[in-house]
Amino acid sequence: MKFTVYQDSRTGGRKYNQDRVGYSYSRNALLLIVADGMGGHLHGEVAAQIAVELILDQFQKKALPALDDPQRFLLDAFQRAHEAIYHYAANHQLLEIPRTTCVAAVVQDGIAYWSHTGDSRLYMVRGGRILRQTRDHSKVRKLVEDGKITAEEALTHPERNKIYSCLGGAFPPEIDIGGRVTLSDGDTLLLCTDGFWGTLDESDMTHFLGAFPVLFAIPQLMDRAELQGGKFGDNLTALGINWHDDGPDLPDDGFVSTQRLDQNTITTHVDPIDAKSAAEFTEDDIEKAIAEIQAAISKYSK
Repeated sequence: MKFTVYQDSRTGGRKYNQDRVGYSYSRNALLLIVADGMGGHLHGEVAAQIAVELILDQFQKKALPALDDPQRFLLDAFQRAHEAIYHYAANHQLLEIPRTTCVAAVVQDGIAYWSHTGDSRLYMVRGGRILRQTRDHSKVRKLVEDGKITAEEALTHPERNKIYSCLGGAFPPEIDIGGRVTLSDGDTLLLCTDGFWGTLDESDMTHFLGAFPVLFAIPQLMDRAELQGGKFGDNLTALGINWHDDGPDLPDDGFVSTQRLDQNTITTHVDPIDAKSAAEFTEDDIEKAIAEIQAAISKYSK
């Protein structure tokens, strides 16, 4: 495989960042994942971190060097993450179960597969247009599809941030499985939270992602989204790749070629909870949260 990858996550107008993002790759498979946590006092961060780290952990165990069934893998990993978050809440007797949206993609044998729950999105861009896009699990999306409001009205609707499916929470998540799309040279896959896509014009996204590599396009779009979100804007996170057919290696910092990896080598990049992402909490709070995350992952990754 050959691809260029870039990710960024910003706090926006919030006090701390509840978004989480990561990717992992073996010689023959690539996993991309973004989560947007919901819940107070570190619980949103913990839910998102459990989802990202547990799904990455499952990939590291099973993509040696490829997954047997990418779509089954995604469904099973999402369900495990949901159970881990639910039982984390039960073990801590939380009145409110922490929740997180999640979107993930696997690329294997040049074919993209993806799954999501909530309103974190995946876009597949080819030739300056959106070829595929996930459908939000939100009340506003249903209103648009039922013809009760327009797409323009949805952007400012008072219930635009209300979702009906997520990982964690009291009810089983609705997990959409999509993809099985063969990638072409230059295709872009973008995974992002609603703090990113919610303030951007679709024309800006297609222009930048269609005309420029992710190393340039994503920072430009992040700047626009953060500016337009303003001082009350949400956390915003984006993770994207440009897919490359066989050809010469590129000099870009984010360029990855897996051809020389052996079957047992997997590279993973994920940012943990730390003082920067949860500034109002103590180091003891952070260390306790990290220990709880690792305990949940250990239990549900078997």
